[in-house]
Amino acid sequence: MERKLSREVLEKGFKNLVTAKAMTELYEENFKLVSKYVHATSRGHEVIQTAIGMQLLPQDYAFPYYRDDSMLLAIGMTPYDLMLQVLAKKDDPFSGGRTYYSHPSLKDDDKPKIPHQSSATGMQAIPATGVAMGFWYNEVEKLSTPSKEEAPFVVCSLGDASVTEGEIAEAFQMAALKQLPILYLVQDNGWDISANEEETRAQNAAEYAAGFHGLEAVSIDGTDFEESYTTLQNVIKIIREERRPFLVHAKVPLLNHHTSGVRMEFYRDDLEEARSRDPYPKMKELLLDSSFSEGDIEALEKEAKTVVENHFKEALDAEDPSPEDLFTHDFAPTTITEEKGERSPEGAEKVVMVDCALFAIEELMAKHKECLLYGQDVGGRLGGVFREAATLAQKFGDNRVFNTPIQEAFIVGSTVGMSAVGLKPIVEVQFADYIWPGLNQLFTEVSRSNYLSNGKWPVSMILRVPIGAYGSGGPYHSSSVESIVTNIRGLKIAYPSNGADLKGLMKAAYYDPNPVVIFEHKGLYWSKVKGTKGATSIEPAEDYVLPFGKAWVLQEIWPQEEEETLSIITYGMGVHWAYNASRELEMTHRIEIIDLRTLHPLDYDTMFKSVKKCKKCLVVTEEPSNNGFSRGLQGSIQEECFQELDAPVMLIGSENMPAIPLNSILEETMIPSTEKVKKKIEEILGY
Repeated sequence: MERKLSREVLEKGFKNLVTAKAMTELYEENFKLVSKYVHATSRGHEVIQTAIGMQLLPQDYAFPYYRDDSMLLAIGMTPYDLMLQVLAKKDDPFSGGRTYYSHPSLKDDDKPKIPHQSSATGMQAIPATGVAMGFWYNEVEKLSTPSKEEAPFVVCSLGDASVTEGEIAEAFQMAALKQLPILYLVQDNGWDISANEEETRAQNAAEYAAGFHGLEAVSIDGTDFEESYTTLQNVIKIIREERRPFLVHAKVPLLNHHTSGVRMEFYRDDLEEARSRDPYPKMKELLLDSSFSEGDIEALEKEAKTVVENHFKEALDAEDPSPEDLFTHDFAPTTITEEKGERSPEGAEKVVMVDCALFAIEELMAKHKECLLYGQDVGGRLGGVFREAATLAQKFGDNRVFNTPIQEAFIVGSTVGMSAVGLKPIVEVQFADYIWPGLNQLFTEVSRSNYLSNGKWPVSMILRVPIGAYGSGGPYHSSSVESIVTNIRGLKIAYPSNGADLKGLMKAAYYDPNPVVIFEHKGLYWSKVKGTKGATSIEPAEDYVLPFGKAWVLQEIWPQEEEETLSIITYGMGVHWAYNASRELEMTHRIEIIDLRTLHPLDYDTMFKSVKKCKKCLVVTEEPSNNGFSRGLQGSIQEECFQELDAPVMLIGSENMPAIPLNSILEETMIPSTEKVKKKIEEILGY
């Protein structure tokens, strides 16, 4: 029989397969020991995973999923490396014991790069496509000029069941639209967990991909090493040279449990048929037909089993994390820790808040080629529905400032991949009300990447979110959502009240290696709302930066014994309600106003100092008053300052109704105002 693959490739491939198989068997033999933490194995999938892993280069990026231990072995990881993770040990090279088995994140010089991805099935497709989009951007902008033979590409590994996820469609759409260098490798074992393909899928992944013009797809037998290796070899060559996307749909059996916690005997009725497609005997037969002897094969298996057993003994004795290890890598360190530069340069003009942000981004893009902006309608025709990106596409080109389809999940999640290849994406959702489809990516991929990769993959991005009620925007253009977002740990969050702060915070966010959400109140953009002229600022100089976590004492007072005094803690539009209320009440000498500026990190020191000085405190927010960020703030102040308080900490926010109505009378009734804040001030001062 004519041999298509070299002896070296066959030997390496078989050794990888039997190593992964031996690990599965060892885990089953030691089930009680290793199932303390949930794991899944690649048993039945070994051949297709081995075939791809063997062909990846260090410049490539891989997004394996939770069953891909064979792929990880094939790129050069050892059984010991993987066992440190299955046992959640301190030296787990991926996460330091923080995340599940076969949830890798890797940044070794000699191996493909693996950004963090979550357990949320299929969610890795968007960050993976973001990496491919980063390659595309770097190449069209001539930031990198790789040779055709070694041009990097991305492999995104998926189970066929995950292709029913809506976010997969967003990834496929962008890959096809932009012609991105990515391979979607779909391993189809016919099952979700207990639901099979007949119950849950109208078509397989290759048939589905046919609807995305420009995404070529092919189906193969993923248990046939020769077919898998040569097909992938050809596909990879096309992607490297032609820079376009591909999908390979590989049919495989699942020969072990879904996970250690969901046993196949509970629900599987196809185990006998699945075992008839076991890739292990098929590959043994391939080796025998390719001049390997029974003795050669036995020696490879024996060696693999010995290595696996020895590595397991070593891993069992490895050190566990210490309690202090919990508190590392929540954020990557930033260099922006102090306010610097000219906030009010001499001779500078006053500009509206929206222009402060626009000019900040323009300055950043002019200085940094890796800075780019994308989202819905931000391109050259419109420049954003608030004109917040006006002229940027004309100045920097359609590759740096471009429209995306209507897909908030992709806009948010792609920043993981863009950041991973050294870019700094600034993205936006049009209204806070539209952030919900992007929350999955923001929560599972963006916010946790640095922590769960043990500091290897911080996501450096800025997400702009126009927010708040203004001019009868109605129920889908007026919401305040900061309480939801502040509950996503791992994000930095700004909510400025004026243009100078917005520009300074935008600059700080750019130079911060962590993900940043900036809430920008639509009602402050042009200072058209009565009483918001204070949002218009002298434009700070280009060198001005304002660090996160530094509140502003907007209106400071001296300690007083003869009169009741009040500290108002607020942010965003609340700053203007508080400031106007204190002036109209002629109480500027009795009311201190703290503008938080950032919601995470919070400047507790400035807050607590003010409250302890004034003895009374009012928290002002635009969000509904119950169960929100400001209620938590209220509780923190009450707990810390209890001994110094002369009254309960009070709060005023919007009414606790499901949505902000369109009618202007109802909108006015719903949200706070200067008049409502005045009444609340009088109430607390009279307590």
